[in-house]
Parts: sequence; C-alpha cells; structure tokens
Amino acid sequence: MNQPLAYVHPGAKIAKNVVIEPFTTIHNNVKIGEGTWIGSNVTIMEGARIGKNCNIFPGSVISAVPQDLKYNDEDTTVEIGNNVTIRECVTINRGTADRMKTVIGDNCLIMAYCHIAHDCIVGNNCIFSNNSTLAGHITIGNYVVLAGMTAVHQFVSVGNHAFVTGGSLVRKDVPPYVKAAREPLSYVGINSVGLRRRGYSTDKIREIQNIFRILYQKNYNNTQASEIIEAEMEATTERDEILQFIKNSHRGIMKGYFKSN
Repeated sequence: MNQPLAYVHPGAKIAKNVVIEPFTTIHNNVKIGEGTWIGSNVTIMEGARIGKNCNIFPGSVISAVPQDLKYNDEDTTVEIGNNVTIRECVTINRGTADRMKTVIGDNCLIMAYCHIAHDCIVGNNCIFSNNSTLAGHITIGNYVVLAGMTAVHQFVSVGNHAFVTGGSLVRKDVPPYVKAAREPLSYVGINSVGLRRRGYSTDKIREIQNIFRILYQKNYNNTQASEIIEAEMEATTERDEILQFIKNSHRGIMKGYFKSN
C-alpha cells in the first residue's frame, strides 16, 4: 500500500494488503477490505465501504455525492461487497435520505462506463455490461444480467435471475426468471440458459415456464393471472416469489410481447 504517488487520507481505514496504484485519491471515512486492488486514477470519496478481494479499474469514481437536487449533505454511504470487479470509468453514487445507502452485493461484475445512482440496491452475482445505467432508488435481485447500454428508470425493480437484452429501456418492473427484450420492453421467455447454468432442473424450469404462460400468454390481467396461478399451481418457492413480486410492484410489471399488424 506504500504508494507515494497516491493520496490516502489519514482517516481512511485500509487493510494492510490492499494494493493502490499511482494517482489514486482516497478520501476520509473510507473502509477497504483485504486483498482489494485499486487501479490508477481512481477516486474513492467519503462514505465508501468496499469489501475484500475487489478490483477497481482506472477512472472509476466511487461514493460521489448523488446527482439529486434533494440531497442535503446527509451522512450516507456506498456499500460494496466482496469479490466485486468494477471496470474502467464506472460511477457509483452514495445514498440520499431515502435509503441512506447505495449497495452492491458480492461477486458482481460492473463493466466499463456503467453508472449506478443513489439509493440503488443491487444483489449478489449480477453482471452489468458496458454503459448500463441505473437511475435512483432501483432494486436489482440476485443473478441479474443487464446487457450493454441498458437504461433502467428510477424506482424500478428487477427480479432474481432476470436477463435484460442490450439497448433496452426498462420503465416497468421485470419479474424474476424472465428474459426481457424489444421496445417497449416485453416478456420474451424465461431465462432458461441462466437457470440451467445455476443448477435448475428441467422440471423446475418447466414449472416456471407454465407460470409465465398463464401470466403472459392467456390474455388475463395481472390480478386474474395471479389468482389462477395461486389456485392451480403447486406452492413452491419460485411460484410464491413470482406472485409476491407482482403483488409488491409499484410501477407495474412489464407486458407480454404482442406482434403488431
């Protein structure tokens, strides 16, 4: 850590085996865990909490104040888990009085030029491809993949294991286990490839497919579909998770895809 060309504030708490490359600036009230590597020209500002074995590439800015006119200098944080890779020129803003923190879970890959705004909560094992952008107050589940140049509207939720294709505009909530594509963003199937990679059985994948057929392909509204799914489908962790996601959705879930004439 003895890097004379970097500036580390005396009030920062840095583990002994952290590597800090030249021309990086680390402000006061920062904590960085063991085994983390911080590349050149990184800026880590007050309120950053970075876990173990992370890699932060050049040009990234972590825990800058929110780009929100309502922010009033509250003592907020960015909390980044373990084994997180943050590529070049990523920006992650700290929270506001709403949630008081922005959170990135463990084992995430945030590719170059992504932006994660204030009060976002990101789960574990997520991948955000280049130039993906999260507005404020977004909730992202575990194992979510956002392909390149995806833009997510503020207050949106994206469920566990969802896959959103590149260049998408995410204005509505995306349920767990699905693939989302087209404009406007629509259901185009379940994320069967991702589920198989994570050990889901063929029977379990078929069960999830049957749930979304009722929701998206039977011309029911969301309330009708939810009632039928609850009455006719066996109670499982996945079924209950999907139903709870629909019930808790404030912005409404994305629609099914209908080909125009």
